[in-house]
Amino acid sequence: MQAFTTLNSAVIPLDRANVDTDAIIPKQFLKTIERQGLGKFLFFDWRYRAGDLTDPNADFVLNRVDLQGAQVLLAQQNFGCGSSREHAPWALADYGIRAVIAPSFADIFANNCVQNGILLITLPQETIDTLFLAARAAPLQVHIDLAAQELRSADGRRYAFDIAPGAKHKLLNGLDDIQMTLAHADVIRAYEAERSRQMPWLFREVQHG
Repeated sequence: MQAFTTLNSAVIPLDRANVDTDAIIPKQFLKTIERQGLGKFLFFDWRYRAGDLTDPNADFVLNRVDLQGAQVLLAQQNFGCGSSREHAPWALADYGIRAVIAPSFADIFANNCVQNGILLITLPQETIDTLFLAARAAPLQVHIDLAAQELRSADGRRYAFDIAPGAKHKLLNGLDDIQMTLAHADVIRAYEAERSRQMPWLFREVQHG
């Protein structure tokens, strides 16, 4: 998993509340268990006309020419609600989104984002409204410093944000739960070896036949 330390990017202003995971990545794209390749289907029903990948909707924010390559999504409250599909953060990450800013997030979605290296920044509604106002006029550039827990906009305004210590550690070091466990591999092997010595009957192969 890619570590998150600092990020400079334009903001993609998606001014919609209660964006659910089916809107982020529709159900027809959930057949794969691969994390790659889902980015082109991100916000599929809003991003393309009549479900045609060759016919992008020019009115949808992801299709704005001046926002191509932007890695920060700005959204409204309850982002990521709905089903618990991990394909939603997979699609965001594959598109290139490294951070999402909103007033609130669905809990399961938030946990899935941490596991996939996406930083979620929760800010008060008043601050979100200020950022949207700035982002509508022209591409809004922001700087995110995770270690300092600070978002800085191009006009010099600084916004502090909270994050759980465990999530912060995972993101700063690029660790998901599996990698966190593997960091203790030597201790786990030593425990299993001692357990095998003390209770060898648990480790005997079953003879068939």
